[in-house]
Amino acid sequence: MRHPTLILAALLLAADVAHAAAPAPPASIIPAPPTLRVDIQHSGDAKSEHYALDRVVVEPLPWPGNPARPLDDTNRGSQKFEVVDAGSGRVLYSRGYSTVFGEWRTTGEAGSVQRSFQESLRFPMPAAPVRVDVYGRDADNRFVKQWSVPVDPAALDVERVAMPSPAKPIAIRHNGDPARKVDLLLLGDGYTAAQMDKFQADARRLADRLFSVSPFKERASDFNVWALAVPVPEAGVSRPSTGIHHASATGARYDIFGSERYILTLDNRAFRELAQHAPYEFVEIMVNGETYGGGGIFGQFSTVAADNDWADYVFVHEFGHHFAGLADEYYTSDVAYAADMHRVEPWEPNVTALLDPDKLKWQSRRSPAVPVPTPWPKAEFEAYERDVQARRRQLRADKRPEAEMSALFREEQAHVDAMFADAKYRDAVGAFEGANYAATGYYRPQMQCMMFTRADSFCSVCRRAIEDIIDLYVGGR
Repeated sequence: MRHPTLILAALLLAADVAHAAAPAPPASIIPAPPTLRVDIQHSGDAKSEHYALDRVVVEPLPWPGNPARPLDDTNRGSQKFEVVDAGSGRVLYSRGYSTVFGEWRTTGEAGSVQRSFQESLRFPMPAAPVRVDVYGRDADNRFVKQWSVPVDPAALDVERVAMPSPAKPIAIRHNGDPARKVDLLLLGDGYTAAQMDKFQADARRLADRLFSVSPFKERASDFNVWALAVPVPEAGVSRPSTGIHHASATGARYDIFGSERYILTLDNRAFRELAQHAPYEFVEIMVNGETYGGGGIFGQFSTVAADNDWADYVFVHEFGHHFAGLADEYYTSDVAYAADMHRVEPWEPNVTALLDPDKLKWQSRRSPAVPVPTPWPKAEFEAYERDVQARRRQLRADKRPEAEMSALFREEQAHVDAMFADAKYRDAVGAFEGANYAATGYYRPQMQCMMFTRADSFCSVCRRAIEDIIDLYVGGR
């Protein structure tokens, strides 16, 4: 006999407005279905890619998503998954996302080593067997099916044991039913039992910063923000390049892929097992540390070192990656991975290869008077940045206090702001060469943006791209 909740899930997922005999009842009177999580292994190297099923888990909380927006039409992400009804072939749910594996395979290590990374696909519990199809991008950035796996929610090997929550989620901002809001979870890592008040204060501070930046500022009422942390024995997270190794609640650490500032977790199970005890669609892992760092993977998670002087900036910048799939627009800083030299139009909404200048990706925002490509003080900027990056590397090599790095960043931002102040197209939307880790061949929409320098705002193209994702989760306006 099927569980009544699964029948409700069928009603929720199988509703087809175009063929409905009568209007659907308000979502508020239909209980949310359970949350199903499919954990997979994503493996390979620079030239090969493989998937395998790990496990299927029923999470302890109901599905937090919007039943009116099950399908993702944004074309974001290096991957996409679809949940397909096994009987009818109808797509019940879809989402685009990116992966840690996708970043790793652009590193030098992937040329000689095969590795496996964990990923999770979450969706509302279906009432009957489904097929989960995973898509990747081909050489021209078109989605192509790469792997499929059957999932039967009634199968005996589906894990259904609801473990008690190791900590109580804190409602930092609560604006309504999760089904009608974007639910952001702030996960703490590196906080001891004596630092739980500090964690909560850090979470509130960073949430306040996020909602002071447009367009999050104007759409703040569309979000719920939760905070959750379990204490660890020692304050801080691991930073192997300096010999620091600490137990972790989420697996987050510095030095990912050899980049001293790159913070990620490679332990997907650890962070998912903790996150499942709060409503969430997006996760920011706040690590208790002062060394500059962070990271962000679209549709997976983002990270920030909460005590760094630039934490407010890093938090919002990395959340831009995770939340909206925004590309990095900078290209002078050292990174662990390489830009793809095969020039195709990127899927990211804020960079372009400008293969056809007459069909600029953000053409509707460009004034006809702005030339494409758009002139800017590129040579002067690059000459200055070469000096800054050399000084930055030296500070790390000499193990100088973090305050000196922060001072360098303040000097750098002030110098760049002054350099751009009198530029002819300072506030224009155009196509400014230099983006996506490449000095040539990729272009950004405006001269300044949080995705290019440590500026305090997003450009207009990034703002619109963020709003598109907000609308995907709350149903638009």
